Amino acid sequence: MKKVYFLSDAHLGSLATANPRQQERLLVSFLDHIRPEAQAIYLLGDMFDFWNEYRYVVPKGYTRFLGKLSELADSGIEVHYFTGNHDIWTYGYLEEECGVTLHRQPLQTEILGHSFYLAHGDGLGDPDFKYHVLSKIFHNRLCQLLLNAMHPWWGMQLGLRWARHSRLKRDNGKEPPYMGEDKEYLVGYSKQMMALHPEIEYFVYGHRHIELDLQLSSSARMLILGDWLWQFTYAVFDGNSITLTSYEEHDAEEPRQET
Repeated sequence: MKKVYFLSDAHLGSLATANPRQQERLLVSFLDHIRPEAQAIYLLGDMFDFWNEYRYVVPKGYTRFLGKLSELADSGIEVHYFTGNHDIWTYGYLEEECGVTLHRQPLQTEILGHSFYLAHGDGLGDPDFKYHVLSKIFHNRLCQLLLNAMHPWWGMQLGLRWARHSRLKRDNGKEPPYMGEDKEYLVGYSKQMMALHPEIEYFVYGHRHIELDLQLSSSARMLILGDWLWQFTYAVFDGNSITLTSYEEHDAEEPRQET
């Protein structure tokens, strides 16, 4: 039976990760592991810690991951890539060279006969005014043109150092743990969407870097996928049930955060 897989938040290339090459190899090993059973793979954003495509230049590195995405797509497996808040700046390379289907907005879709709502999750129901201002700046076409006017080395350093600074401001570099239904803005957002679209059975998000499997109602369930920085978690759906689990079939050293 073919299955559908969901994962997010690898943040490849992060300057806050001690061994980014090993992390990438682990991710590629996982993609190889699921390949025989995978009908589709949904990457729900922030697979890169910073990704910006210039007209004739793409970021250095990630060749194993990008090559694996191309191989999977060429073999007939659907590969869906959602932009997150770290990898907004893609302008065709992932689609044209790697064969992925790119999504810039949340997606309501049918998967194996069931209704799903998929999104990276940033900004959805989030009341943080500062975040929404930054998001508008990052999505502004003029600001994107100014970024691409920089030499690629400077542009990548700016993006990666910004991302590293943002991560290391948090306690131990990690997101706060689950705060409860009344405080998690993605839970509130999902309940609002559920009221408007009662046909949705599964809400699946990345972004928060926590593992969450929450029954919203008798017919609706919500998952947050964790990450591929420390947790190496993913969800798998076989048409009957969805499971949130971790990839443990490896003996490689896990990436460590700098101190």
